[in-house]
Parts: sequence; C-alpha cells; structure tokens
Amino acid sequence: MPVATPDWMSRHDASLVASENGNSWMIYFGKELTYLISLVPSKGRHGIKVMQTINGKQLPCDKIFDTPEQACMGGLDVFREKVGW
Repeated sequence: MPVATPDWMSRHDASLVASENGNSWMIYFGKELTYLISLVPSKGRHGIKVMQTINGKQLPCDKIFDTPEQACMGGLDVFREKVGW
C-alpha cells in the first residue's frame, strides 16, 4: 500500500517507500536506507516495529492500530519523535 512521503520528511531529503509485499515501509535519507517500519499482528489488529537498519536497534512503539495506513502513520510519528523533526 503506497503512502506519500510527508512534506516534513522531504524537507530533510528523506523519503518513504512502500515494500512490494505491502507489510513494511522503508525510510531513506538520500539514497541510503536508514529505517524500516514493519506491520506486526497484534490482538487481531496492527502493531508496528520501527527499526534502524544501520544497527538493528528498534524504536519503542506499543500502540495498536485498526488499519495498516494508521500503523504506518504511527510508525512515522515514532520516527519523527526520534529524529526531532
């Protein structure tokens, strides 16, 4: 499921790319993959994992979402808070 790159990411030369399987989104700085937002099943709905690809560290997010789109936006909120944008 494609999701448009938010303006606040574009201003920092970052982009959001949906995976082909529709279960994750990749965050690039320039051409370098830096973060991955992945859907995980949670209580019949959608949870997320946000992982920094350079070192494998995960950013905490224990929220549960009704739709994959909401989960992606929740992952972007976690990412945005981490980088301070």
